[in-house]
Amino acid sequence: MNEAKILKNKTFLYITEFFAGVSVMAVELAASRLMAPYFSSSQIVYTIIIGTVMIAMALGNLYGGRSADKNPDPAVLYRRILVSAAWIAAIPLLGRYIILGISGILVLTVSTNFLTIAAFASCMIVFVFPLFLLGTVTPSLVKYTVDSLDDSGSVVGRLGACNTIGSILGTFLPTFVTIPSVGTAATFIIFSGVLMAIGLAYFISRKQLGRTAVITFIVFVIATVFGTKASFAFWEDDLTYEGESIYNYLQVKEDDRSIILSTNVLFGIQSVKMKEGDLTGLYYDYALAAPVMAQGARRIAGIVSSSMPQEEKPLKILILGNGSGTYASQCSRYFPGSEIEGVEIDQKITDLALKYFDMPESVKVTTNDGRAYLQTIEGRYDVILVDAYQDITIPFQMSSLEFFQLVYDHLEPHGVMAVNMNMHSDGEGSINQYLSDTISRVFANVYTVDVRGSTNKELYASNFMVCDKLLELGLEILEDSSLQAQMRRVLSGLEHYSFAGHILTDDKAPVEVLGMSMIDSLITEELGYYKQIYKDGGLGALINAF
Repeated sequence: MNEAKILKNKTFLYITEFFAGVSVMAVELAASRLMAPYFSSSQIVYTIIIGTVMIAMALGNLYGGRSADKNPDPAVLYRRILVSAAWIAAIPLLGRYIILGISGILVLTVSTNFLTIAAFASCMIVFVFPLFLLGTVTPSLVKYTVDSLDDSGSVVGRLGACNTIGSILGTFLPTFVTIPSVGTAATFIIFSGVLMAIGLAYFISRKQLGRTAVITFIVFVIATVFGTKASFAFWEDDLTYEGESIYNYLQVKEDDRSIILSTNVLFGIQSVKMKEGDLTGLYYDYALAAPVMAQGARRIAGIVSSSMPQEEKPLKILILGNGSGTYASQCSRYFPGSEIEGVEIDQKITDLALKYFDMPESVKVTTNDGRAYLQTIEGRYDVILVDAYQDITIPFQMSSLEFFQLVYDHLEPHGVMAVNMNMHSDGEGSINQYLSDTISRVFANVYTVDVRGSTNKELYASNFMVCDKLLELGLEILEDSSLQAQMRRVLSGLEHYSFAGHILTDDKAPVEVLGMSMIDSLITEELGYYKQIYKDGGLGALINAF
């Protein structure tokens, strides 16, 4: 019998188990990249993805075992594998539209926990079915491979080992090979292609392809042709660059005035270059107050010192989260002669900084995590900017008491730290209150200012002197009129921060939960007008409003 040939020594069954394990983990990791541009790459989103995968696998295990007992025909399993392969291949082509469609519906109907609910609903619709089908593989293969109770333990052990080894390979390959080299869409296609090949090999060996094999193969071909051409921001038709790295989805957009880097679709700008060299109008301009304050502190240090005035020495500036070099370029322009270092975890962003954003080559950029970098150096700086927070993606290790103590240890006695806090929030128990309180336990003088026209807030911290006085002193020696005007705006909005009792530590830093709560508040505030139109007049009134 033809079927017996391919399954005769059970090798093909073990191969099936191995690649099922590979594919499940590959889909799980690719899912995190598909979701990140829309929902961020926070621990909450990872938890939702992992939870969804486990739900699918558990249900698949239950159903697969019962189905194999009732109908122990391997053809049933391999049809499921083909359907799963076709579905996974279609995810890059259709998944983005489904995610945005679900988000569009929920944003009008859900008032709290929008991102959590939208992410969970998207995962359930996009990923549960194909992973449910893959969940039937192991119990079905146990049925086909165990001949007697005498060898059942060793057979099941070999199957488990094949699945586990496959899962290990499926964990490393997407992260370090396929996603950075060919992208998320191609990653789905590659691993769905492996499953498609396994399913087709089985039916070809039987010389009986059947309708399921033909249809799923056609779907796979269509998805392969069109799926890899789909964009995360499919409504954009004029991107200068779109790509992926190990850490981020990346897009560069350009208009007459500026060049912009975004690392996601829905949460704004990460870096910007003004073509005329002007101030950006964003938080970077507010962060320039930190070197101005440092110069003010140097004036005092120079007055009380018999040595050369401190303001005549070059400023040493460290940027944790250098991005495409917006702040580094500004500091080079407005504080010439400064020694500027950047730390950026994503090497591809640094490459984009040099290619599209004209970051000065004098800026030394190290590819590393900001905290890890501080732990390896001994130098001190006049200014340290912490700009590693993106939307709700706040690295907990760069938000804790221990981290800010490390920053303090690398500041000169007259040094100033600036922190860009993405979400404009002052409420009790907000993420910004936690960050500000934590910083207040390390620095004696903490001041904040709201960034006009933005949800950002800039924080300044010093142990040398109150920040408003330092800014006043630094203002006196500024020569650029546009920078002077900007510093006066900062000074007029500067507010002293008082400790309120909330501290983030390495042991306990619930930054994802706090950030998700803040995003929900922002969404409710921004979309309240449209929600009311929908409530009063329905979908037709909402369409007319646009």
